[in-house]
Amino acid sequence: MQAVKVTAHGDTDVIEYGEYPDPDVGRDEVLVDVKAGALNHLDVWVRRGLPTLSLEMPHVPGSDAAGVVESVGEDVSRFEPGDRVAVTAGVSCGDCEFCRDGDSTLCVNFHLLGEHVTGVHSEYAAVPEENLIPVPDGVDWITAGASTLVFQTAWRMLIDRADIEAGESVLVLGASGGVGHAAVQIADYAGAEVYATGSTDAKLESARDYGADHVVNYEEREFPGWVREKTGGRGVDVVVDYIGAGTWRDSIKSLAKNGRLVTCGGTAGGSPETDIPRIFWNQLQIIGSTMGTPGQVDDVMALVWDGTFEPAIREVLPMSEAARAHEIVEGREGFGKVVVRPDSEL
Repeated sequence: MQAVKVTAHGDTDVIEYGEYPDPDVGRDEVLVDVKAGALNHLDVWVRRGLPTLSLEMPHVPGSDAAGVVESVGEDVSRFEPGDRVAVTAGVSCGDCEFCRDGDSTLCVNFHLLGEHVTGVHSEYAAVPEENLIPVPDGVDWITAGASTLVFQTAWRMLIDRADIEAGESVLVLGASGGVGHAAVQIADYAGAEVYATGSTDAKLESARDYGADHVVNYEEREFPGWVREKTGGRGVDVVVDYIGAGTWRDSIKSLAKNGRLVTCGGTAGGSPETDIPRIFWNQLQIIGSTMGTPGQVDDVMALVWDGTFEPAIREVLPMSEAARAHEIVEGREGFGKVVVRPDSEL
């Protein structure tokens, strides 16, 4: 089959598209004929290399994809050939104390398809049965292939971990990103007053279209002062910050007393300076969040499938142009998700 391959850690020149061995299908796995996938900033980090990441090269990246079931392993009971499915990338052991307690995202062996193991940016992918969800008829492949990672992540962050309520105020940093634009929609759906940052007027207009009530260009104005001005000096109840080092102190400055900062990553650096006096004096909460439980995935994806939430699509490219797809994500070009499709599908 043809697959996107990262041949070594480095810049986009380490990405190739070419022949790769057909996947072996395990007893509990499903062979998916991939129709569309999408990039996340995670794919950029995997390509560059992470200190704790040791991968066999070449590595097939990709945590988002959707397609048609081609065949199933002997122990698979939920799917059969011809079913429409989407990938949800979190893999858990099912046996540790956290899995047994019902929260697989806390699994001591939690890992992601495309990051720690072979991903799904290929013509075919062998995926554990537990990592697939049904896609209803009528949902297009681009939507199905671009939605699961960012919407489950944003849903868990806001609905579960930050536990937002109607009438609260939520600031979403980087509203043009995958998680960012999902968070804007979810906060709006939950009845929050939504504040959003972006780097261009076009991105800010798109953020408004997806539910932001107030927007600011962070290239032109420091957002903590803007937040204080808009809230009468109070600050917001919740900040969604997946950017990290470049925004961390300003995110803390933007919070009201007893506010919550929720984070799922650090795309601009994972070791920021913090502000301990402000955290304890204002009694702030710093909350981590990773992916979503199966139940949370089901809840949020039902709202994607029925059109309540919509993945914004920056561009659709053939997988042979995966290097360009990485450049778009890495360079923060445009708004929303970058979709890649097997060349054979185009």
